[in-house]
Amino acid sequence: MACRISELVIDCADPEGLAAFWSRVLGYVELGREPDGSIEIGPPGVGSGGPLPTLVLSPSSDPRVGKLRLHIDVNATDRDQDAELERLLALGAKPVDIGQTGAEDWHVLADPEGNEFCLLHARLRPL
Repeated sequence: MACRISELVIDCADPEGLAAFWSRVLGYVELGREPDGSIEIGPPGVGSGGPLPTLVLSPSSDPRVGKLRLHIDVNATDRDQDAELERLLALGAKPVDIGQTGAEDWHVLADPEGNEFCLLHARLRPL
């Protein structure tokens, strides 16, 4: 038996704002809050422990230093990449230049707190 990723924890200055952003990006809902201000979001009707990992937005005042060592890749499920890019930008994502050549078939974006993520080209079937 192997492990599987059940949740990803993102330290952030504004858990409320980042939970709202990622909920809209992924179609997730709030699953719970912890006394420390952490907010867990995940797929509606499934909750923790389902086939997709949940996100835990954890409050932190530590400044980010340097490049992220882990980032999230997303794929559209119900539209093409151009339409999904438009939607993500309207939600508050920002384009980020990390040295791309322009020939890539993905887009590098940042969430409202500057955490990079990539919008890949392939459209995936919804789960």
